[in-house]
This record gives sequence, structure tokens and C-alpha cells, in this order.
Amino acid sequence: MKNKREELLEMRAKALLGGGEDRIVAQHKKGKLTARERIHFFMDEGSFEEIGAFVQHRSSDFGMEKQKFLGDGVVTGYGTVNGRLTYVFSQDFTVFGGSLSETHAEKICKLMDLAMKNGAPIIGLNDSGGARIQEGVVSLGGYADIFYRNTLASGVIPQISAIMGPCAGGAVYSPAITDYILMVENTSYMFVTGPNVVKTVTHEEVSSEDLGGASVHSTKSGVAHFTASNEIEAIQKLKKLLSYIPQNCEEKAPDLRYDLTDESRPKLIDIIPDSANQPYDIREVISEVADEGSFFEVHKDFAENIVVGFARLAGKSIGIVANQPAFLAGVLDIHASQKAARFVRFCDCFNIPLLVFEDVPGFLPGTDQEWNAIITNGAKLLYAFCEATVPRITVITRKAYGGAYDVMNSKHIGADMNFAWPSAEIAVMGAKGAAEIIFKRQIDQSENKEEALKAKEQEYADLFANPYRAAERGFIDAVIMPEETREKLIKAFAMLENKVVNLPKKKHGNIPL
Repeated sequence: MKNKREELLEMRAKALLGGGEDRIVAQHKKGKLTARERIHFFMDEGSFEEIGAFVQHRSSDFGMEKQKFLGDGVVTGYGTVNGRLTYVFSQDFTVFGGSLSETHAEKICKLMDLAMKNGAPIIGLNDSGGARIQEGVVSLGGYADIFYRNTLASGVIPQISAIMGPCAGGAVYSPAITDYILMVENTSYMFVTGPNVVKTVTHEEVSSEDLGGASVHSTKSGVAHFTASNEIEAIQKLKKLLSYIPQNCEEKAPDLRYDLTDESRPKLIDIIPDSANQPYDIREVISEVADEGSFFEVHKDFAENIVVGFARLAGKSIGIVANQPAFLAGVLDIHASQKAARFVRFCDCFNIPLLVFEDVPGFLPGTDQEWNAIITNGAKLLYAFCEATVPRITVITRKAYGGAYDVMNSKHIGADMNFAWPSAEIAVMGAKGAAEIIFKRQIDQSENKEEALKAKEQEYADLFANPYRAAERGFIDAVIMPEETREKLIKAFAMLENKVVNLPKKKHGNIPL
């Protein structure tokens, strides 16, 4: 038995080395942690239990039978993060560049199956050169096996992808199906086709960073939801994100203890400028309404005319969607609609109540928007709100114009409670544009057209640029003072805690993609 024990200990030590000391040193020189170091910093100390440490590839082509490493390029297992069960796989770049083989894929699939059966999140720490080309089609089949499970798990358990190195070709599609993607600046990149192929096909010369780095995907494409300056910061962000979301679709996010005191927020009184055309930062409203320091923004640098993210309200996790008047006046455009729709659907999947702050002058006009399907993309956000069954509350802080009023979680599309500040303007359009249409003939016939327009503009504003017409109809449940907002929201969400909605029986809807 002694020899057997020594053999096991020797194999365990060998598995811990991955591709060997030299390759571990090379990984560190790139400013990157190893697969096991990442897990060490991510999981609660001593909680990680590895699965499949002795798995090896089965390939014998191209001399591969002479190159075998225990674990085959991916570390898989389970443990706890802040005391909650979590599954994790971490690709090991020191073994065949982290490339995906048949057995590498099987390890990930086995882990995903366990996560589904036990209703817990799965986190992928990606650092891979792509498909292992020596294995041919079985490697490609391995990717497809993972994609299929990603799709089955979508909306059942949270799936989060951290890109810690290269992620190219077919490898990008598993993260793309998951709920959130986090990238590390300067050391990670994602693209379907690399710089060499791009140069051959389109004659463009571009670096990996400029083609698919963290900056590109967090600002231009919107592929990445979060970025981090280094891997430790990335891991901390993963842990923080997990704290806002439940284990699975059957549960609710964990509550933090909170003792109610004076919930009035006087700072909200002076946030809205006197001029309706003057911008302000909606994050100031969010920070006053949410529990102190709790707002965790998603997609911060993409489609900045809308702000989305998680926060806590009296210790309970909520999702926030807010127009941002400080950027493009808070209009809805293609990217903003996509960004918000995806976030709304995630919150609805996982029982996270939605809070909407509305200050929207409408949809962005122009040929670029129309030719690139603002109609279809705006409809995505409309659809997402309409199908959401979680508690939904809207606070109109200022403008709520046109179709955008409907889309931003209005009463008409199923919002549970709709509040408005006294500064709210709920109308088909702005007073000036409306006056030019309604009173065109009278203005044209007047001696001083400019003064006539101003007078008619004021007449329209007095009638419609306020929250009271909507309140008369019951489209607004209450007009509230800004400083009362937090207290009203805490009470309203508590009232809605046991909300139940019975939807029509169907296989699934057909969201306008």
C-alpha cells in the first residue's frame, strides 16, 4: 500500500505542474497567473475540490502520444465563493496553449452537467489558443458539446466567462452565450478571425489588441460587460458580481441585513436642473436611492446614454436601468436598446426586481439608426420589459416623450408601480416641436412668429409638460417628492415581493433579433 500511496502523491504533484516549470515561468512573464493560481484567488480558501485531474488526451496523430499532460489543459472542479457553491473551469495555457481537445471538452461538459443538476453558477476562466488542430473534427465537436450545454443552462444557472488570455475562433461562442463576459486589459483578446486572416482577406493590418482587445469589446462592440486592469482585479469583480445574483432560476439573490432608519434623501431635491435641456448625471440619482456604495455598473463604457447595473435597496438585490441625460441627452438608440434589453432579460431570468429611472427625449433620429434597424433593436427593449414578470417599478425624473415613454417600462406594458417627480414631462414630444405642429397656421399668420411660437410652446407645456395628466388617467400611481423616492421604493418593492404572473402557455416567444 505504501508504494501505491507514493504513486498517487507523485501523480498529484505532476498534475499540479501542468505543462512544467518552464512554461509556468513563461506564463508569469506575460503578467498572467496560472490556471490553478486563478482558482486559488477566486475560491474560498481550502474549498476547491478538483475533478478530472488525471485525464489525458487520446490522440495519437502527429506524435501526440508522446506528449501527454495530466489534466489535459483545463482544471475543473467546485468549491465555494463567499460561502456559496460555485463550479469553475480554468484553462491552462501551459499545456498545449490551453487548446481544446476531445477530453478537455469532456471535462468542461461534465462540470456543466453537475452545475445544472445542482443549481449553482458556473464560471469559465478562459485562456486558450483555440481548437487543438492535431485532433481535427473531435475538437470542433467538443466545442459544439459545450455550446449546446451553454444554451440549455441559459436562464437556469448563472454562467460567467472571464477572458484571461487569447480566445479565438470557435472558442468565442461559448462566452458569447454566457450571461457576462469580463476581459483583462492588455493580456486578453477575443475574435472570430485573427489579424493574419484579416490581412489576407481584407488587406487590413491590425494588432490582436486593436482587433479584439478588452478596450475594443468594452467600448465599441459591447461584447465585454466588464474589464479589469489585471487578473486579481478581474477575480474580485467576478466575486462581487456573484454576490448580486442567485444560485439558479428557482432562488432569489441573497439579502444583506439592513435596518430601516430615516430613508429621506434631501440631496435629490436639487439634482434636476431648472432648464429642461440641461444635462445631469443619472448616477447621482442612483447613488442616493440605492444603499450606499452598492451600485455595480454593467457595460459601463458601452452605449453610455443608458446606465444599467446591480444595486441593493434596503439590503435586497435589484437591477437598475436608467436613461443618462449626461450622454446624448439620454436618447434610446440601437446600442442602448440592445444593452438594456439583455440586462432586463437577465434580471427576469434570475428573479431580480427591476427599477427604471426615466428621462428620455425619444429615439435617436437619422439615416444611420434607421438603416441599421433601430426599429427592430428598439423593439428588443420593448419586448424584454413586456415579458418580464419580476417586480418592476419606474420613476420618471424628467422627460418621458413619445414611443420611448412606452418602451421604458410604462404602466401600459406591465410595470407594477410608476412614480413621477414634479419635474416630470410626459408627452408625445417636446413642447417646441408640438407647438410647431399643432399651432403652425396660427404661428405663420402672426406678425411676430418667434413670440407666437414661444407663447404656444408655453401653452402646450402648461397642458402636457407635467406628470398630472398621466396621473389623472392612472398611468402614474403617485407623483412624489424627489427626497421621498428611496422610502417609496423600499415600501413598493416590499409590497411586490410575492408577485405572481401567469403567462400564456407557449414554447417560447420570438424576440425580434
